[in-house]
Amino acid sequence: MQQVVSIMPLSNITNLHPRIFLLLGIPGLEAIHTWLSVPFCLVYLGALLGNFSILFIVRIDSNLHEPMYFFLCMLSVADLILSTTAMPKILSNFWFHDREIHFEACLVQVFLIHSLCSMASGFILAMALDRYVAICNPLRHSTILTHRVIWNLGIVIVFRGVLLFSPQPFMLRWLPYCRTNTISHTYCEFMALIRLACAETRIFRLYSLSAAFLTGGLDFMLIICSYIVILYTVFRLPSKAARLKTLGTCGSHVCVILVAYTPAFFSFLTHRFGHNVAPHIHIFVANIYLLVPPLANPMIYGIRTKIIRERFLQILTFKKA
Repeated sequence: MQQVVSIMPLSNITNLHPRIFLLLGIPGLEAIHTWLSVPFCLVYLGALLGNFSILFIVRIDSNLHEPMYFFLCMLSVADLILSTTAMPKILSNFWFHDREIHFEACLVQVFLIHSLCSMASGFILAMALDRYVAICNPLRHSTILTHRVIWNLGIVIVFRGVLLFSPQPFMLRWLPYCRTNTISHTYCEFMALIRLACAETRIFRLYSLSAAFLTGGLDFMLIICSYIVILYTVFRLPSKAARLKTLGTCGSHVCVILVAYTPAFFSFLTHRFGHNVAPHIHIFVANIYLLVPPLANPMIYGIRTKIIRERFLQILTFKKA
């Protein structure tokens, strides 16, 4: 399939913002976009089913009204909005070759994707805090992580994401785009748009790097620190059985951390330093980062948490509790 690139004519150079951008999808893999849409669609539907199930099950089962599951619900909401922000447009591109996205819609998508990724990272950090308090200070767990503290933490995490990434649409609006309006990506992404600008973007790149560090990077370091203290506490327990049982309560959260941060860091590093990495590999990993965690998170907790697993099976088989 021949790749069509739209070049902005010199006569329109006074109009520094294109009316629309063209999303190419995954460059080099255009011929199999229709086939790729099948797993993309199935993963998206699975993410919708899984996260809505988590929200419903935690809502109806009072045994799950604990800090960890409240934070899990917040993560589910962020995952639902995140995947829905990107996936319908990606599938429309793959199925109907609908590549056009309006300039304003593109800016909104940039803000939502980056702010929601920040929120998801913050909720994973909050879950690490829950594990830290539950293991290192179990007698005060319920008095430290009260409902008020939990909701305040949630509000702070949301506010952080909005505050750090709300400048992005304004920054992108200030930049002139006088070369092309074609984005070699499946969705609008900050650095992908920065590359299209015909102006000095060093400050914008520095901002992007700083915002990424203050969210995902800082969150990850705090999670590592919390687990170092957790491991120190666990290995001081007198019996092997107690150590294994305590570590088992962290298993689901550790899996969520690996699923969330592995593709995120790979995508971040290749975007900024991996100039020799094929574009389709980077974009494919970027899509995995948006698609897989929203599907994997409810699956991990559904498989490893007996109450959630049993409730989910009851819903599927229409059995009463």
